[in-house]
Amino acid sequence: QNWMKGMSYCLHSESHLDTGPIYVRENGKLHMVNQGAGSIQNVTPKTRPFSLFSRGFSVELCMNGEDDRARRQRTDHFIFTYTKEGNLRYSAKSLFSLVLGYISDNVDHIDSLIGFPEQIAEKLFSAAEARQKFTEPVTGLRALQKFTEAYGNLVLCSLCLRNRYLVISAKLEEIKSFRELTCLDLSCCKLGDEHELLEHLTKEALSSVKRLLLKDNSLSDAGLRRMTAPVRVLKKGLENLSVLDLSCNPKITDVGIRYLLSFKKLNCLDISGTGLKDVNAVIKRIQTQIGLVHSKVPLKEFDHSNCKTEGWAEQTVLQWEQAVMEAIKPQDNLRSRTAALHFYGKTHRIKEVVKCRLVEAETNASGNLQFYKEKVQNCHLPLKKEVAGSHELKNNKKRPLDEQERERTSKQKHLCLTVEDWDLLNTY
Repeated sequence: QNWMKGMSYCLHSESHLDTGPIYVRENGKLHMVNQGAGSIQNVTPKTRPFSLFSRGFSVELCMNGEDDRARRQRTDHFIFTYTKEGNLRYSAKSLFSLVLGYISDNVDHIDSLIGFPEQIAEKLFSAAEARQKFTEPVTGLRALQKFTEAYGNLVLCSLCLRNRYLVISAKLEEIKSFRELTCLDLSCCKLGDEHELLEHLTKEALSSVKRLLLKDNSLSDAGLRRMTAPVRVLKKGLENLSVLDLSCNPKITDVGIRYLLSFKKLNCLDISGTGLKDVNAVIKRIQTQIGLVHSKVPLKEFDHSNCKTEGWAEQTVLQWEQAVMEAIKPQDNLRSRTAALHFYGKTHRIKEVVKCRLVEAETNASGNLQFYKEKVQNCHLPLKKEVAGSHELKNNKKRPLDEQERERTSKQKHLCLTVEDWDLLNTY
């Protein structure tokens, strides 16, 4: 009884501390110490037990105290959680989740995934994506190539890189690993004629592309000649192209439009803002040779809202973009220097604004040069029946002219290959 008196004395001396009820086990029985009187009650407590953690609190127990990398590799296979009643509860991870986590941690060591079930492969890709395995410089590319080789457009069927030139520069090899894309948006990237990605467009891996948007990419007639060389001669490359956007490329002239006539499956074409000299002759040539009609209203195919990044790797592309933005994020010690440059030298900002306005002015000056195929109703906005009827009358009157134009183009096919074309074809 002496230790009980001492405990009662301590409780009375430190009564300002709210420690909750205290339980003592003696001779196999649980006793509750009454703080007010210091006596012992030999009854089972009916009050709510004192909980150190809030409701819904959960914790995952690790078996070691090493660094984070070793902790992730040696995580215990049990998950400990607290129920709403405050009881400690543990559950074992499933064998599937354990194996999935192990393989995703070593996804770059996979030899091949060809023939592997798509449902399991998608979960494996998501697990590796959550661990950001595809953002690593070397191993990420190797792992991504294993998935693209086995599943093609399931990994990514549509890719939107509009105004993301930095992502293209940082992850060019990863972007080139995607196969069987049906839609590719490279608008406002300033790639130019000699960019490696434009050359990759003519490869067999991207022969499935049907929508290609190359608005404002500093392209010229030389770039169109390189891009259309496999289609014009070998009937390979972008032969399945149905929608093409080449607007806001002032260096494209009437000569470059001639190379586009090899795309026989084109349903929609936008050449607004290009450097055409004889617009009427170009409109007539496009109509007679590939059957596209000049649209009086803007087409919905070129509003850039239909092309989005879709597929398993959608979050991977976002991770790439976030990594690039973090890399170019201005540092704190450079903010004062940047502010000084903006204060003393304002010419850089003025040039950027003027440049954007010039592009818009050139596009408005050239007018809307969008074309569509009349048989394809889903390609353009609904037009008036009167306009469609007038186009039919014009086509009936110009049938003799169409035959003459075909004979002339058949003669030009033998003369369109130059020495430069043959040099290009030797590279494929």
